[in-house]
Amino acid sequence: DVQLVESGGGSVQPGGSLRLSCATSGFLFDAYTMNWVRQVPGKGLEWVSSINSGGTMPHYAQSVKGRFTISRDNGKNTLYLQMNSLKTEDTAVYYCARGPTGATTPRGQGTQVTVSS
Repeated sequence: DVQLVESGGGSVQPGGSLRLSCATSGFLFDAYTMNWVRQVPGKGLEWVSSINSGGTMPHYAQSVKGRFTISRDNGKNTLYLQMNSLKTEDTAVYYCARGPTGATTPRGQGTQVTVSS
């Protein structure tokens, strides 16, 4: 069965950095576009970033462009999100989701990112 397990979240001050990871299994990882999406309590899921199967075409929401970098290691079936210059408004639960671009399911259980001074 499809499994996606996020890790790497935590609490940081504004301006700080975190690197999220998403370990996957149960499907051909290198055949799929992958996404990061996030959710603030009480709000809907927000698409953050996606990357094509070969890892050559990243896309970002305007709100994170220039600060976040998506990448993948197809040999390790793992997706990453490097988050720099974090802002308080980046606080959310972050999920990885299997493609196509913009898809929100299937996704993992999420990892909490809290940006606060």
